[in-house]
Amino acid sequence: MTVLVVAIVTFIVMIVLGFRFDAGKGQLEQYAFLQFNSAPTGATVAVDGKVISGQTPNKSSVPEGSHEVVIWREGYETWRKTLYVKSGTLTWLSYILMVPKKLAVESMANYDALYSSLASPSGKYMMVQKSADTPTFELSDISGDAVKNTELTIPKKLYSEAYTSSMKHVFKVVRWDPGERYVLIQHDYGDKVEWLVMDSQDASTTKNITKLFDLSFSNVEFSGNGGNILFALESGNIRKLDINAETISKLLVTKVLQFTLYDQNIITYIGEGEAGARVVGLYRDGDDSSYVIRTVPVEVKSVLQVVSTHYFNENYIAIAEGNRVDILNGDYQGAINSDASSLQVTKSFDIVGDIQHLKFSPSGQYVLAQSGANFASYDIEYQNIVLSTVDDSGSASSLDWLNGSYFWSDNGGNLNIREFDGTNPRTINPVVAGQDAVITKNGRYMYSLGKTEAGYQLQRVRLVLP
Repeated sequence: MTVLVVAIVTFIVMIVLGFRFDAGKGQLEQYAFLQFNSAPTGATVAVDGKVISGQTPNKSSVPEGSHEVVIWREGYETWRKTLYVKSGTLTWLSYILMVPKKLAVESMANYDALYSSLASPSGKYMMVQKSADTPTFELSDISGDAVKNTELTIPKKLYSEAYTSSMKHVFKVVRWDPGERYVLIQHDYGDKVEWLVMDSQDASTTKNITKLFDLSFSNVEFSGNGGNILFALESGNIRKLDINAETISKLLVTKVLQFTLYDQNIITYIGEGEAGARVVGLYRDGDDSSYVIRTVPVEVKSVLQVVSTHYFNENYIAIAEGNRVDILNGDYQGAINSDASSLQVTKSFDIVGDIQHLKFSPSGQYVLAQSGANFASYDIEYQNIVLSTVDDSGSASSLDWLNGSYFWSDNGGNLNIREFDGTNPRTINPVVAGQDAVITKNGRYMYSLGKTEAGYQLQRVRLVLP
């Protein structure tokens, strides 16, 4: 009995670990697992031409090697990919967007002019600005099937030189706060710049942070969801602002040229070092000082960029120097240390041309580097890199993440999407170049800005068929 129990338990453990008996080879082999899901669910999956049981979400096990996966559902384009898997591994194919074969464009709001647009982080709102010279914005709540449109106008008393008839004003929506309520507005007037924080629920409570702190800022980033705490760059110095308390911190980092903020408290920046050199640095809110990750000699004039993320509780930093990207992984130094020796390069790759855009995906799993039509995508989890092109034109608009696994562009006047590795490209609908596009949180609709005979429109296509 004991022997039988041991044998049964051993058999079950071997199955769980992916071991299968290969009749063709006459031996026991460890297989790899594939986990499938799609939006919408209920799609049929075939691996190497053989349909597996059940519909998405479902799973399969395959021997180590290259395999072709094909997924289809009635009314949708067929999805396919060839991938190489190693024995004993689990590969998640759970990000698949099933795109309908027929995409009908539906108009949700109309405008006689169009200047700029910006979707909120999760796709709950779309902010549209018809004219650059007035602080009036069209807010569309796109979170449900019915779209709610509201007009917001910042009162003249809240921005500078509002009553000077000869003054030229330019307003632009820069970014949403992570909580999707507050919007940062840049106001250029004459040769000056000021920054406004607008409450999308009540524009009359807009805060002019330039006037509030009596400082000139060149860049501002929201920290957290309340729209109250910000980090700002002023004369090469990074400071922390508290709007409600009307307080400003000491100088947190000095000699800064540009910075980005991740997860409300991690700042990566490009700054000035000694003897004209440039430095890549990092500062965490609460640390006594920043520390330098890399020093670039003065004679090196290539484009320099840095972004950071977390993935599965690991710290990652991507540095682009010219056409090369280095991925660093490791622990950040403590507040008393001045260097980042524990951050080590774990992957490097080159693309054609100086990198213009460097971005981690929202989930942190992928980093996307772009130079014109050329781009590279690196998968942190599986340590795979893909080099590809958007098209053959040699130039392309900026690639932006649509969700955690897909990115989009408006190259050629169309909204085009493709997966993190460049596969399964789809053309959705014609759009106005330079405007924003977004997929709703439930994945049901994709919104963009399009041209009409009478002007412009906020438009959508349905991705999940009724």
